[in-house]
Amino acid sequence: MKRKTSLLLAASIALSCFTPWSSEVQAKPQDIERLAKHAFPDSVVLIDVGHGGIDGGTSFEKILEKDINLDVSRKLYMILRSQGFKAVLNRSEDYALSDDNRWLKSRSRHMRDLAQRKGLSQEITTAVVVSLHVNWGRNSIKRGALVLHQDEGRSVLLAHAIQDHLDHYYDINSSPVLGKPFYLLKHTEVPAVIVEMGFLSNPLDRSIMVRTKGQTELAEAIASGITAYFTEI
Repeated sequence: MKRKTSLLLAASIALSCFTPWSSEVQAKPQDIERLAKHAFPDSVVLIDVGHGGIDGGTSFEKILEKDINLDVSRKLYMILRSQGFKAVLNRSEDYALSDDNRWLKSRSRHMRDLAQRKGLSQEITTAVVVSLHVNWGRNSIKRGALVLHQDEGRSVLLAHAIQDHLDHYYDINSSPVLGKPFYLLKHTEVPAVIVEMGFLSNPLDRSIMVRTKGQTELAEAIASGITAYFTEI
């Protein structure tokens, strides 16, 4: 089915959710002009939903990473909104972001996808980028979350804050690592992290990530880490 919303339309829909114009509050002309100049006048948490569309990511039988990423991202978005954060999803449905990229002259769908993910962080005033993914390991015993960060202090701080809360959830002790080769981390100018939420290759992690309750708990842990980061800075 054809995608209903484009990248920026999805962002515009998100904006309407936290711009409360009531019938008792009339927008002043200068306010309308200010909003027209920039859809997001305040910094936002940009949730990068990994993979999508033709790109399913890693998989186990009929379970696709792209679906888990979207389910948890939607929950994270709602949690952050409920806590007063301005948040944006760069995709709200199952489609490839490369379809939105008509400006990069590249035959590589993968490069158009990555460039489009980076692009939104430049188009809106972004505080941080949190990219959600699912991990895979040859050894099915390996489990738990892993957060990758940029070679930049605020990114490291954000990674540790999210890692701490996910470690507590999984009851493990891991440390975030430098994600040097990853395009999003190399080319995004604002603090950014990649959150590998668990191993699809591990039965315990997989059972968490495919259940609504587990997805909600993961989203809550990530949101707590984001809150901790903004509290510290």
